[in-house]
Amino acid sequence: MGIEDLLTPGTVLGSFRASSKKQTLMALAEHISAAHSLDSRIVFDALQAREKIGSTGVGHGVAIPHARIPNLEKIVGLFAHLKTPVEFESVDDQPVDLVFMLLAPEEAGAEHLKALAKVSRLLRDETMCDKIRRTTDSSALYAMIAQPSSNAA
Repeated sequence: MGIEDLLTPGTVLGSFRASSKKQTLMALAEHISAAHSLDSRIVFDALQAREKIGSTGVGHGVAIPHARIPNLEKIVGLFAHLKTPVEFESVDDQPVDLVFMLLAPEEAGAEHLKALAKVSRLLRDETMCDKIRRTTDSSALYAMIAQPSSNAA
């Protein structure tokens, strides 16, 4: 499974506006829910429950919120480049402007972890993150993030 299997052109958002961590999670939960016919409240509640365990702000302006969702058939993702960084209680106390949300079926074990690892590798690449931060167009972001050659490994 590659990044291209997690995203669609409609689940990559450039210049996304949000003013807080909660608002970011809520708005992105609504967006991914609409794209995949999910209940946004269930998605938001699952993301909030995961955040209570520990922030998914992994540092360097990146967050990877993730949750397991009942009745979801496959792992899905959403990427958002925030227009203005938001406080996310990240491990390095830096605000977040790159958010990659992952939702997995409840029974997804190793596949969920593999998807998290793949996203983490992509967003640990400083050169890639610099390119992403210079891009606000959703279509260009999708081409950059979801092209199979950009995230092989």
